[in-house]
Amino acid sequence: MIDTRTAPYAALILRITLGIVFLAHAGLKFFVFTPAGAAQFFGSLGLPPSLAYLTIAAEAVGGIALILGVFTRWVSLALIPILLGAIVLVHGKAGFFFSNPNGGWEFLAFWIAALAAQALLGNGAFALQGGSAKAAPALSTRSA
Repeated sequence: MIDTRTAPYAALILRITLGIVFLAHAGLKFFVFTPAGAAQFFGSLGLPPSLAYLTIAAEAVGGIALILGVFTRWVSLALIPILLGAIVLVHGKAGFFFSNPNGGWEFLAFWIAALAAQALLGNGAFALQGGSAKAAPALSTRSA
């Protein structure tokens, strides 16, 4: 049974944590690898280098939206393909464990599961955007 008193706060903790991690990853690409370096890396994978700029923007905007609680369900779902791409193109061949050389895909798989859970939970407490009761009555903040 879901505790309706605390579930909105659980969704809040998950939402803010996911947002911070996405901001950190965008910051890594922007400040450490640089956008040009990230574009070069994307190109080395056979992707259009410009996709790196879109990825940095999606991670930054998505992270901010999650922290603020704006379109939480949609943002959570929209960020999953970025992580799937990282598994397929970069980390998948390194094996499961993230401690493997070149990092495996275990962290990314957990991150995807957390985003899926957030999409099911919705905004939670202290979100700028109100609950999504109209979109999914069974998953409104009253019941979850």
